[in-house]
Amino acid sequence: MKSQRRINPVYLAFMVASFMIGVAGALQAPTLSLFLTREVQARPFWVGLFFTINAVAGIVVSMLVAKRSDSVGDRRHIILFCCLMALCNAILFAFTRHYFTLITLGVLLSALASVSMPQIFALAREYIDHSAREAAMFSSVMRAQISLAWVIGPPLSFALALNYGFVTLFMVAAALFFICILLIWFTLPSVPRADSLMHSGGMPISGWRNRDVRLLFIASVTMWTCNTMYIIDMPLYISSTLGLPEKLAGLLMGMAAALEIPVMLLAGYCAKRVGKRNLMLIAVAAGILFYLGLVLFSSRHALLILQLFNAVFIGIIAGIGMLWFQDLMPGRPGAATTMFTNSISTGMILAGLIQGTLSERFGHISIYWLALGLAIASFAMSARVRNV
Repeated sequence: MKSQRRINPVYLAFMVASFMIGVAGALQAPTLSLFLTREVQARPFWVGLFFTINAVAGIVVSMLVAKRSDSVGDRRHIILFCCLMALCNAILFAFTRHYFTLITLGVLLSALASVSMPQIFALAREYIDHSAREAAMFSSVMRAQISLAWVIGPPLSFALALNYGFVTLFMVAAALFFICILLIWFTLPSVPRADSLMHSGGMPISGWRNRDVRLLFIASVTMWTCNTMYIIDMPLYISSTLGLPEKLAGLLMGMAAALEIPVMLLAGYCAKRVGKRNLMLIAVAAGILFYLGLVLFSSRHALLILQLFNAVFIGIIAGIGMLWFQDLMPGRPGAATTMFTNSISTGMILAGLIQGTLSERFGHISIYWLALGLAIASFAMSARVRNV
């Protein structure tokens, strides 16, 4: 029985699909600002505006799609449609250099494409629940595929863009999305729907009306704001304030990413014994220690050691956080997963606005003092969310 579970073709299909969509996304995102600057000749303000509008559009579209996905039709069809939009978006970016077209049609296609990943996780949760299997470990292994994709994708993105050009880069991404469409069509299951809780009175239509969901969403936004502020500011802090080599920033990010994968897998293994709420509290406590360490220590060795706390923080909230949303919103995995991904997007928008203003007025160290305060607030909010 154990050997059959290891080679379950449906499990394997979910893993491969999430990995390939992750790689396709990781091919396009890292060089997007370079593409807009070099190929489209956009000024810095218009580059920043593109990222902001893209993030806001992604949040709005994903919320609209998520509301429909939990009540109507086969979720696979939504995933296929989103992957088709991603393919069209990659082709558009390959052959269009008109800024207005990219910030309108391109942003719309990108927003629809971004829904594919949360919908795959929602379908995976429905499949697991329907087959009465353990969700935490499977979801953690799937989430690890995304981390692995982001280990592989960015270096490959720069290699393709700089050596072969952006047309080649976006066409490779389009080819990956085409393969994903075939994979999803032929291998992912169509899971029967139970009567929607939204229509049976079992749960309010909007998860936002649930106090625990609200608290967890705000806590999650706060966590991701901390993390994104750190990612944006850390290379500047290391070089300009601490006077350390710029290449150390890459080493720190790479080390954290490498450590996150085993942390995710261990969290999935321990979720049933320890509990999702307790794991999340451990994660945020590690985040508090991480930002406290950044405030107190500035040596190269200390920064490297602190990455262990950073990996525990991000590795757990990236996987278990999504499952906690799903548990708090039973019968609505699409809306729950989208709430989680939207908390990441909202945190990214807030971090971009805060980091530039705060570092310019009060210096880079102020970012980490604020992150420490936000992490403590996030812990307090998470502790008030009920265990499921």
